[in-house]
Amino acid sequence: MNSVRKLRVHWPISAETFGQISAGEVAALTKDKGLATLLQVVEQFQDLGDFGNYKHVFESGVGFEGFTCAAGATPTLGEVGEQTFSPTFVYTTYFSAALDDAVVEQFVRQIVDIHPWELPVIELTGPVSVAAGAQVEDCEGAVAS
Repeated sequence: MNSVRKLRVHWPISAETFGQISAGEVAALTKDKGLATLLQVVEQFQDLGDFGNYKHVFESGVGFEGFTCAAGATPTLGEVGEQTFSPTFVYTTYFSAALDDAVVEQFVRQIVDIHPWELPVIELTGPVSVAAGAQVEDCEGAVAS
């Protein structure tokens, strides 16, 4: 078992991109400008998704975010006081729990800076254990799911 932390980013997408991803059209990940930007930023950090012989490993899913904007909000989507639903791409990856906090802060800050929402939903866990295969255990600092 390896000790890792999980990074999960909720990213708004268009209904068209939602449909394409749901239909298994992988090209939608790079055709959507926002998603392409997210993937470019996270790929800059070699520590994210490092699974030994596999790099930039991530998991994804699509769903919906729901929210109601309160007074004082400046929403990118929806209006103050109304319930809004947004098609959403969820990007999940892992990194070593031993990674320096300054490095973690740097990649989280870059994601916040490019995120289109006024209040991005970015989850960062404390250490969790994931199973590691024999090959990965031979790689210093590597993680596996």
